[in-house]
Amino acid sequence: MNKVGINRQGQTSMKEDCPSKADCCGGVHRRSFLADLGMGVTGMALGAMLHRDGISKADAGKVWTPPDGRPHFAPKAKSVIWLFMQGGASHMESFDPKPALNKYGGLTIAETPYSHVLNSKHSKNTVLFTGKERSLLTKLLPMQVDFHQRGQSGIEVTNWWPYVGECIDDIAVIRSMWTTDNNHAAQTQFHTGRHIFQGYCPSIGSWVHYGLGSLNDNLPQFIVLGGRILPHDGGPAGYSADYLGPQHNGIVIDVDPANPLPFSVPVAGVYKEEQEAKFKLLRRLNELEAVQYPEDPAMLARVKSYELAFRMQTSVPELFKFAEESPQTKQLYGLDNKVTRPFGEICLTARRLVERGVRFVEVIHGYSTDTLGWDAHFHLKKLHGRTCSEVDKPIAGLLRDLRQRGLLDETLVVWGTEFGRTPGVQGNTDGRDHHPSAFSCWMAGGGIKGGVVHGATDELGYHAVDNRHYVTDLHATVLHQLGLDPRKLDVPGQKRIELDYGQPIREILI
Repeated sequence: MNKVGINRQGQTSMKEDCPSKADCCGGVHRRSFLADLGMGVTGMALGAMLHRDGISKADAGKVWTPPDGRPHFAPKAKSVIWLFMQGGASHMESFDPKPALNKYGGLTIAETPYSHVLNSKHSKNTVLFTGKERSLLTKLLPMQVDFHQRGQSGIEVTNWWPYVGECIDDIAVIRSMWTTDNNHAAQTQFHTGRHIFQGYCPSIGSWVHYGLGSLNDNLPQFIVLGGRILPHDGGPAGYSADYLGPQHNGIVIDVDPANPLPFSVPVAGVYKEEQEAKFKLLRRLNELEAVQYPEDPAMLARVKSYELAFRMQTSVPELFKFAEESPQTKQLYGLDNKVTRPFGEICLTARRLVERGVRFVEVIHGYSTDTLGWDAHFHLKKLHGRTCSEVDKPIAGLLRDLRQRGLLDETLVVWGTEFGRTPGVQGNTDGRDHHPSAFSCWMAGGGIKGGVVHGATDELGYHAVDNRHYVTDLHATVLHQLGLDPRKLDVPGQKRIELDYGQPIREILI
């Protein structure tokens, strides 16, 4: 019998009984075509469905053997909760206080003992401000909040973070992060490691999904909560899988028990049994198609997504049954306060997700609650005071809740933002501009040392100067704790630069 296959170049290849093109219909033997037709309209129905969704046969350059879902070495963590403060949180007013700003506030940088920071040797690694913009940095803006030593470790944390400060002994603060984009497309860079002008690549959440697969077949393994990255900042590219394929994209879910996902609500008038029968048929059609087109990952991914959507109709709404939680737990997350309740519900949902086996949960805070979010070009004291009050207690509640449930050891919690803010005042305002040369992140749980500070900025917080880390070092640390070697995740035909891989921050690992 004639057989049709797809070779590694994505071309139709004919076996022995297709001696010439004259005997073939568009590269497919007429007997195979008739055999397909003999299956009835089912094959055409599947084709129409996939065509409707823009799915075509796999691109030759995107054919590869994916990982088998097993870690490359013994992992320290199973899941990640990635807390992203959208807009650029100030490192000086959070986890890297700079008393020198108070001492020399109002003076030009040239009038301080620290004028050398403007010409630091580290400047060549970042996108520097233009002469005009640099002149705006010459007057130092005093810190807008006090700070104190916290916990047994005595790490300095500002008074805008009192609850997280109480958890500091579980946290490793990294004060020496840097990036290169001085505008908000740095949000995409923070997630993918690439400046937007370098072209897109997979996000850290997608790499985790691609490398490790599923712990719960009823839920997506990469979920985004709380907000979205705006289009001019990279949009969905910040949580997309790019060339890894759409099946590894982050799925955005709104913390709205009434309608978290449009497709999580059954279609009116359609019984569950009808839907289940439809997907059983679709699975069978997929099996038939896979015989002739074994290297078509796009089709396989789409069929799986239909099945997942069906299962999510019951699993997703269950996530938001907060009534199941005790009054003590609700209070822990700040659900009893109108200021902390919105983000508290998001953090509680994140815990419920990792508890149910979701690998990577991204939590975004910022533009969804305010047009500026953490982007405090002016009124920094007012804006940061408000944003910190919205997230401080919920984040601390998340850490405490994970610990008391025995989940913190296997859940890696990451707090970050796309860049820091300038030590100088922006023009004649009371705010700070974007600052990619230095900022802070922190990590907790999942094999991370607690109560430690790694890296340092100069006296003014202008440059990361000690144990400097580009954003992909954060990615490499996450992958390492999950038991993944990024070099073993490479996809044939996709070129990566050395900076893409990063290096695990081993000094903060247990």
